[in-house]
Amino acid sequence: MDPPPPLAPQAVGERTHQNLPLWWTLADGVAPSRVPPLPSRRRMLVQLSLAALAVFALVVVGTSFAASRLAERQVLNDVAHRTNLLALAVIQPALDDRLLEGDPAAFRAFDNVVRDRVVPNGIKRVKLWTIDGTIVYSDEASLVGKHYVLDKEQLNTLAHPRTQAEATDLNRSENEFERNDGKLLEVYQPVWTPNGTELLFEVYGDYEPVQERAFDLWRGLAGVLATSLMLLLVLMIPVMWRLLDRLDAAQHQREALLLRAIEASARERRRIAADLHDGPVQDLVASSLAVSGAAEVERAAGRTGLAATITEAAATVRASVASLRSLLVDIYPERLADAGLSTTLADLARPLSGRGIEVDVDVDEAVAARLSEVAQQLAHRVARECLRNVVRHADACHVTIRLGPNDDDPAHPVLLSVEDDGIGFDPDILPRLEGHFGIRVLADLATEVGAVLRVSSFRGRGTTWQLALPVEEAR
Repeated sequence: MDPPPPLAPQAVGERTHQNLPLWWTLADGVAPSRVPPLPSRRRMLVQLSLAALAVFALVVVGTSFAASRLAERQVLNDVAHRTNLLALAVIQPALDDRLLEGDPAAFRAFDNVVRDRVVPNGIKRVKLWTIDGTIVYSDEASLVGKHYVLDKEQLNTLAHPRTQAEATDLNRSENEFERNDGKLLEVYQPVWTPNGTELLFEVYGDYEPVQERAFDLWRGLAGVLATSLMLLLVLMIPVMWRLLDRLDAAQHQREALLLRAIEASARERRRIAADLHDGPVQDLVASSLAVSGAAEVERAAGRTGLAATITEAAATVRASVASLRSLLVDIYPERLADAGLSTTLADLARPLSGRGIEVDVDVDEAVAARLSEVAQQLAHRVARECLRNVVRHADACHVTIRLGPNDDDPAHPVLLSVEDDGIGFDPDILPRLEGHFGIRVLADLATEVGAVLRVSSFRGRGTTWQLALPVEEAR
């Protein structure tokens, strides 16, 4: 029988030529990612230090923001209190009803009071408004007499007399002469002339005190927080070191327990394999020889019918011996390494010969020797599963098992193929093979090794399985 086609890259379900098979890939040769090892002590300490620095940076940013807001609130309270004192002690006593009428003498007198007793207190601008939005006084003469619409806060201050202070962005039209001074503090409160006319007294103060207060607050808070964080980090280092010691001890304990479990399992499998080999296998071999001898005796006596029956029984016993030997490979895989793939694959094929199925086994020992123990076990298991399918479903007369080089895939240089001439199956059911439990197990095992597993079949033309194996872990 011609060898199966080489394992070459091909899209699933793509037919490049009518004489070429249609392949369905069950494992694509990509090994799963390994569990990363536990980080070293040095790495853990570096990560802890970086985390502490990140927390410190967040604290610095948060402290700066909080200090700025707190400083602004404190300075606004101070400015509001100072403005209230100026309004009550300086501005309101200096007000004259003639100022509202535009009297120059009243204006000069009030201007002298403002410049001598108000402006020196860190005030950038002074305005005096009527309730209709007219500026009746300002230390900036260009504003006097101009009319602007009072905003909601200013109207509320007049309606509900109180001192209102805020940081302003100077975006109103009335602020055309203050914009060059940057951000300012704005304070306004109502005052009354001697005849009871209500006016709005407004001043603008420098924002620099807010920045100075914020820096002082930040310096104090940041110092305390930085010291606390550093102290916490120093205290955490021995705690982390102790935790790492315990983690290492627990990891070593788990590894030791796992090794013990593996060793115990290996000892138990070795014992079972030895009991099977020295007991039932040897008994069946002896029985096979005895039955074969009895068949020869009956044949010599001329009872050919009975001899044929006994010979068939002997073949069945020998097939059972081969099945048990194959089972021993699964129970105790070390036997595979000792006997080699050629012998174990021949043991797998022997029961089929007893069923009238011709099996050819062709193993390149030099190529097989390049495989790791895990890869050899996978090849044995895939071959066994394929032969079981041949017996159960294929109705085949001939099976070929080959293990040799795979020149078409350098990443998977070893190729195992199992080809039968049975009834095959419809390619349309290929996608459903992945749901079969045995196929899924083989696909998972192939994925673990990083092997490629695929199958091709046509109804009436048999089935071909191919397993391409890597040799990175070869001994």
